[in-house]
Amino acid sequence: MITTKANKPSHHILICVGEPSGDLHGSAVIHALRQQDSPIHISAVAGSTMRAVGCNEIAAMESLNVMGISDVIRALPRIRRVAASILQWVEEEHPDLVILVDFPGFNMRLGARLRAAGIPVLYYIAPKLWAWGRWRIPRLQQAQDRLASILPFEHPWFSPHGIDAHYVGNPSAYACLNNGWTRQELCQQAGLNPGAPVLALLPGSRSSELQRHAFLLAEIAQTVRQKRPEVQCVCCRAPGISDAQLQPLLDAGVVIVDRLAEGYAMRADAAVAVSGTATLELALWQVPTVLVYRNSALTVWLARRLVGTRCAGLANILLDDQPVMPECIQEYATTAHVIPLLLPLLDANSEANQNQRAAFRRLQSLLGDHNPAIEVARMATTMM
Repeated sequence: MITTKANKPSHHILICVGEPSGDLHGSAVIHALRQQDSPIHISAVAGSTMRAVGCNEIAAMESLNVMGISDVIRALPRIRRVAASILQWVEEEHPDLVILVDFPGFNMRLGARLRAAGIPVLYYIAPKLWAWGRWRIPRLQQAQDRLASILPFEHPWFSPHGIDAHYVGNPSAYACLNNGWTRQELCQQAGLNPGAPVLALLPGSRSSELQRHAFLLAEIAQTVRQKRPEVQCVCCRAPGISDAQLQPLLDAGVVIVDRLAEGYAMRADAAVAVSGTATLELALWQVPTVLVYRNSALTVWLARRLVGTRCAGLANILLDDQPVMPECIQEYATTAHVIPLLLPLLDANSEANQNQRAAFRRLQSLLGDHNPAIEVARMATTMM
């Protein structure tokens, strides 16, 4: 039920997310906000995780969750309708603060409209303008009052542009340091033999990512087992992903574990993962990894011309923009390219394995152990 001005609590916050990773971050922020002293009513553009922790849903995240230029173009009419409905709700309810979580293509436009309507905006997880899209700096300036950053180098990068970026800690670093299964517990959860090597296969969290990568990872699993029959393969299922979407991996004998399972941590012996947050988590769990990524030809063509970093993976970018994790992008995202890079990682004593692990220890030190959701909640209370 929509809260009206007549019975409005002391503080009312709207949280807007547009993809599964943002849904996870948003749920952590909701939990942290509820630990604050003053009562806070939370409305949201929410996904399944935020719904589970409880909020007043004004729109479904799934209506915004698209990836790639061609997918976005097809979904534009629907996205515009969702944006219009959010702005109409804001006009009627006038929340005290809006927290926008990541999802810059949508949220930066929304943030500018919200601020024009007199609503303060806290933007959580800065758009990666340092990687590409510096021309969007004026748009980000207009879209937020304060920026909660999850990468330590972003404060000095944004500061000369007049953007108040505060490093709140990194969600992956905090979660990986403080929570999660051990390797033994992962094997127990998945029904694996702890005495045999475990290969993790992470196909992404979006439906479009699975369409492009599920068959590739299934083929990699089959090829690895032809060469190393003792290797066991396990896959992570992101929220909202069905068994049917993972069918190629199931057919290849890969064991599925739920990303939302209590204590989830993919502490395998090695991994192949689609570029994204999962690759950073694997680095923080000390899992030697090969990164893969496929997208539409147009999206990759544009990225190769616009991206200002040499590497695609966030762990690699943080580690001096060096390919600590080998990156197999687009035409190189094939079994033939991945297998020679992957097999040495399954040997704990190999140079390739040891080099990645040493770099990953440095990464954990760089990111620290702050709880970013608590820091975001503190920033929010000071803005209301």
